[in-house]
Amino acid sequence: MRFLKSILYSAISVSLTVPLISTAADTHGPSQKIKNVIVMIPDGMSVTGTTLARLYKGEPLALDPLASGLMSTWNGDGTIADSAPAGSAISSGWKSQSGNIASTGKKYDFPGVKTPNPGEELRPIATLLEASRLSGRSVGIISTSEFMHATPADFSAHDPSRKSYDNLTEQIVYNNLDVILGGGAKYLKAENRADKEDMANVLTSRGYSIVNTPEQLNAFNGKKLVGVFGKSDKHTALSYDLDRDATLEPSLAEMTQKAIDILSKNPDGFFLMVEGSKVDWAAHANDPVGIVSDVLGFDNAVAKAVDFAKKDGNTLIVAMTDHGNSGISIGDRSTSKNYDKTHWTRFIDPLKKAKVTGEGFEAILEAQSATKNPGKIRTLAQEWLGVDDLTDAEVNNIMGAKTGELNYVVGPILAERAKIGFTSNGHTGEDVVLYSYDPRGRLLGGLMDNTEVAHFMASALDVNLQQATDLLFLDANAEFSAKGATVSQDSTDAENPVLVVKKGDQTLRIPRNKSIAWLNNKEVASDGVNVYNGSRWFVSRSLVDQIK
Repeated sequence: MRFLKSILYSAISVSLTVPLISTAADTHGPSQKIKNVIVMIPDGMSVTGTTLARLYKGEPLALDPLASGLMSTWNGDGTIADSAPAGSAISSGWKSQSGNIASTGKKYDFPGVKTPNPGEELRPIATLLEASRLSGRSVGIISTSEFMHATPADFSAHDPSRKSYDNLTEQIVYNNLDVILGGGAKYLKAENRADKEDMANVLTSRGYSIVNTPEQLNAFNGKKLVGVFGKSDKHTALSYDLDRDATLEPSLAEMTQKAIDILSKNPDGFFLMVEGSKVDWAAHANDPVGIVSDVLGFDNAVAKAVDFAKKDGNTLIVAMTDHGNSGISIGDRSTSKNYDKTHWTRFIDPLKKAKVTGEGFEAILEAQSATKNPGKIRTLAQEWLGVDDLTDAEVNNIMGAKTGELNYVVGPILAERAKIGFTSNGHTGEDVVLYSYDPRGRLLGGLMDNTEVAHFMASALDVNLQQATDLLFLDANAEFSAKGATVSQDSTDAENPVLVVKKGDQTLRIPRNKSIAWLNNKEVASDGVNVYNGSRWFVSRSLVDQIK
């Protein structure tokens, strides 16, 4: 144990002492301040995924020339990261624990990790997106998952639990973003929310246009856009890029280009987060075709961002996954003795035969009522997966798969034929590749901690995350009590609690998850969203200042 701690402390020491910029950086170049930042996250993308995608594509990736260093991914409470705190570390510069969305944690047991002061546990912490918005920049999020999923929420909302979709959705709706693109239309509808609030109506009342098709996306020419896509309420995320119907769902590259077109109109600059969400989902399922599909889809989005950045001359791009996933390897147990004799096409050709991912194959079986028909399964597997030798056991596994989980069966079938190995259906704890494009000629080099990357971006944007936190998320009870006000909670509607602040003839009612309040029944705006974490309320300085 002493030896392990020695290794961990050494690694942390190296990470924290590596310069934030390459020693080759030109310190006499352009201004140190950056106008725009695009952070791009291929969720759960282990380095083998990029290698496999490059071999499959047969030419370099847009990511390749941007590779500049490594990043550690551990949480405050463990070596292998959950997406919620991993994304939070990148967005806020704070480590937290599994499940936390842009909040400090309660449990910190990893050696050398920075911990919050007593009483500061589960406090919302400002993100790069929020700090950028306070600086006057336009801001946006894009994902191929639901837009309130862990990673996009890490930049635009705050909650102790990533599962609190109602809270996260409402906060994102009220957090004054300029562009929101992804899946999750279901969660805007009143009938699907415990609080029965119609988030689509709220968005339109706040000046947003809502689009649902690529055609509508391309035609949009305004300033405030929400695009929610997906085949149905059953399929709340976007399809894998290989399975995507281009008439129904835009690609990640198309969404990225549209967001850049809109946000770049702001002369003060912009901040954009782009997530290739389903690389992670494919890795969980050990589906190598799904991994390749969405690594390449993500890479196409990177190409769009780099093209803009090179023309713009004042845009920083930082790309990195939040954690590894699946322990994917080119080569498996069957190549243990002949790995050096196994031709590279042996790993790729079986994948190229597949016309769909495991998820896409499930949709085909359902459409043709073939989920329980062995003969039809074999025929469709040959046509769509390029597999003409399904065993009886594999057919039985396909028929026995739970709805929505056939990719966990099909993925390993394809992987075995391509000799692609996996060690896990879960996340993994290795360091990941850090990619960057900086017009100042700087590189994010060496081994960096994920929180260091956040602070590098904050410095480039000339924003201060701690100052932003202190503007947006003050302990409401302490602040209002210090002003001589009384504070209580109105829970008449359990799903819509309201903090009630009274002093003299002033009554301030502060609703959860919104960026507004009512002072003596007159609506007032807040600089940030009002957060109730289950025991404490946090509000912006702008609301505290309403009480005189």
